[in-house]
Amino acid sequence: MVKLSVVLLLAALLCPEVGCAQRRDGRLSGLVFDMATLQPLRDVTVVNLLDGKSTITDSSGAFRFEKLPAGIVRFLFRVQGFPQQSLVVALAQGEAMERRVDMDSSTVAAAAPPPPPPSTQVQQLSKVTVVETPGLGPRYANFERRKRTGGGQYVVRAEIERMGANMLSDVVRSMRGVALDCGGGRGCSIRMVRAPMQCPPEYVVDDNVDNMFGPTVPVRDIEAIEVYTGPSEVPGEYAGRNAGCGVIVIWTKAGPPQRSKKK
Repeated sequence: MVKLSVVLLLAALLCPEVGCAQRRDGRLSGLVFDMATLQPLRDVTVVNLLDGKSTITDSSGAFRFEKLPAGIVRFLFRVQGFPQQSLVVALAQGEAMERRVDMDSSTVAAAAPPPPPPSTQVQQLSKVTVVETPGLGPRYANFERRKRTGGGQYVVRAEIERMGANMLSDVVRSMRGVALDCGGGRGCSIRMVRAPMQCPPEYVVDDNVDNMFGPTVPVRDIEAIEVYTGPSEVPGEYAGRNAGCGVIVIWTKAGPPQRSKKK
């Protein structure tokens, strides 16, 4: 009986919290801001896509998740008047991580003004012709969607031609958060500024991971490019082990090879 009491006393001294295993649980906390006003955003719904649990930011824009497992965890931020924002984090065992999330309302159309009161005389305006820039086509629907609401950087064929770029590195050279490592007689390799050294970005060519062909795709074959400089920008469909090194998504003219139908 005395031995049992000694064991329990030692356990309490070594682990005063309830359940030592909880020490290995990760934690994510952060703040959500309006990118335009730089003010904190309250009442933002933050959803943990791993288990569906959610929380709402307070008046200071703060949110917090406890007991998160180690590995890749994805979160979704939703609030009226802003496009949905995703956040992907890679938690180590027991890591406490803090993140800032900026939501941009500039891509959401402004609400229509209320109709004038009956007594107000409405002035007739001349007709205005609105010309919408044509999209790239059905194959690029996901690219167009992410370009409207995503947090990356996007380039299309017409812009590449205006640059007069000869290589992929020429296209991304002036992008925010992108660095070029040049020298050694092998040309320039692309690296994200926030990524560790010797941590090249993941290349996705026509929706397929291809880190061999991706960096050398001829510019003349490229129709569109998406660049995500870190895990907080990478959309869920491209979040993987190398999300922390950034992701470069390339869309070519030819597209992925067609599979032959079995007879």
